[in-house]
Amino acid sequence: MKLTLVADPMCSWCYGFGKEMTLLVERHPDIALELVMGGLRAGGTDVLDDAGKRFRLQHWARVEELSGLEFNRNGLMARQNFIYDTEPICRAVVAARILAPDCDLLGVFRALQRSFYVDALDTTDGTVLAKAGAATLTKAGHPTTAEKFLKVWQEPTTIAAAQADFRRTRELGVASFPTLFVERDGKHQRVGNGYAKVDALEHELRL
Repeated sequence: MKLTLVADPMCSWCYGFGKEMTLLVERHPDIALELVMGGLRAGGTDVLDDAGKRFRLQHWARVEELSGLEFNRNGLMARQNFIYDTEPICRAVVAARILAPDCDLLGVFRALQRSFYVDALDTTDGTVLAKAGAATLTKAGHPTTAEKFLKVWQEPTTIAAAQADFRRTRELGVASFPTLFVERDGKHQRVGNGYAKVDALEHELRL
């Protein structure tokens, strides 16, 4: 069985769903998982103002309630002149995929999410992303340096690969995140609707 998860690291529901996907893969290690970056606000230019922060905190509270995951609310409120552009962090996941094709990409995805949601790092900054990405890959047994990660992250081919993920998202008809597909008879079928607990996923997938 192959699953395709279309998600964005700076989507709070994707943050919560990442935990459930990890549990699913741990329970069923024979399942192949492909991760496609959604580009929720790729290329965004809007500064995150107080109204935008309050709006996100409402979602964060709901995700926290359902998932039990940690959120750094003070870190969000303290952000100044933060432009909510999800392309850089999506590209960081793609860079990890290029650097270590056999890595646990979901693990990298979740580590970068934690950088944003818990550590309150500027995940639009390539240097910050490179440090976090390199540390995650190295810890997982794929040694690399922040300098090498940043170089790959900056490569035109990596930028193009991230854009290809965004195009695939549109081709799959994904309009909200996270969206999970199962491949059966060469066709992608949508699984459920957005966030779901691992037990519900198992039921849907008949595992």
